[in-house]
Amino acid sequence: MDKIGFFRDLAIIFLSAKVMGLLAQKLKAPQVVGEILAGLIIGPSVFGWVGQSDFLSMMAEIGVILLMFGAGIETNMRDLLKTGPKALLIACIGVLVPLGGGTLLYGAFYGFGAVGSDKFLSAIFIGTIMTATSVGITVQTLKELGRLKGHIGTLITSAAIIDDVIGIIVLTFVIGFKNPESHPMDVVLHTGLFILFSFAVGFACYYLFKFIDKRWPHQRRIPILGLALCMFLAYAAEKYFGIADITGAYVAGLILCSLHDSNYIARKIDISSYMMFGPVFFASIGLKTQFGGFTAELLGFSVCFVLVALLTKIIGCGITARLMKYSWRDSTKVGVGMMTRGEVALIVSQKGLSVGMMDSKFFASVILLIIVSSVATPIILKLLYHGEPPEESETGAPVAVPEAPKA
Repeated sequence: MDKIGFFRDLAIIFLSAKVMGLLAQKLKAPQVVGEILAGLIIGPSVFGWVGQSDFLSMMAEIGVILLMFGAGIETNMRDLLKTGPKALLIACIGVLVPLGGGTLLYGAFYGFGAVGSDKFLSAIFIGTIMTATSVGITVQTLKELGRLKGHIGTLITSAAIIDDVIGIIVLTFVIGFKNPESHPMDVVLHTGLFILFSFAVGFACYYLFKFIDKRWPHQRRIPILGLALCMFLAYAAEKYFGIADITGAYVAGLILCSLHDSNYIARKIDISSYMMFGPVFFASIGLKTQFGGFTAELLGFSVCFVLVALLTKIIGCGITARLMKYSWRDSTKVGVGMMTRGEVALIVSQKGLSVGMMDSKFFASVILLIIVSSVATPIILKLLYHGEPPEESETGAPVAVPEAPKA
């Protein structure tokens, strides 16, 4: 990209995302669906007007960071603490079922090989790709529907965050079998250290922000400092603990969610997310998609890969929620909310390519999964929530359904 070419690319992304978002809204679908399809249309798969670049990748990364920060701020902490054990169990089963399903799928198409062989490890790695949930798209959809603060929305968000942490641990264990120099237990240790670090930083920052909020209420310095905390924890999580940066951003939001001015912070952050970084993030999913070079066998595998990945999340997470006495409809919401794949699946796939555990031809299958799950999840969730009254929090107080930003 030349020095000013990114201005053109951003103009195309913003305009196409807005047009497709309006079209999706007219068709009674969430705007995020239109933004993803906009990226597909302007990207290499169709017109090729905009290509991937380091600049757009960083913009997209900021987009998902802001989404997760906003999700954390809008979380009801009391509901989160009450859904924590349930979210942990849902996340664990939501990792195990796709892991097994993906492994069996690869074996059915290409064989397993001997235990410990490259083919056997590749089968397990395909299952590992299926474990990761992308919470960004689900969060945005729940936000548009006014359901993010509800009990089910909180349960989905909490489970998806835990799911990513477990997925990273699984990835490290699998790679450990391929590379003797990798130490899977280090990841478990780093995860525990990050939790302790988050408690310490969270405790200190909460009282600091509480003091600032009381001394200078409703001042713009508060969301600016909150944004700085978000970026710091996102950086620290990945740099020093090997945890996904989106987890750090979500934790930053949780630290601030109980402040008196938490809604004020959320509104200010949402302006940047909605206007700029959010559309780039969702459009970038479409930009990454290229369907050239498909063979009949690979196409068949890709279709099965998508179906197995979606169904195993719905079954694993949905049935677990049902066993916890949730209604079938709410259990289905949990399963559908957990089936989205995005940036974490891409990170896992790229890691597999770099260590030789996955053939590059399967990357197209992962992209297809991301596109299908990203488009299907918002549509299905909207259908599942259709006609329902505003949800209630665990305290019994009605959860206000915010009006979506005017397009």
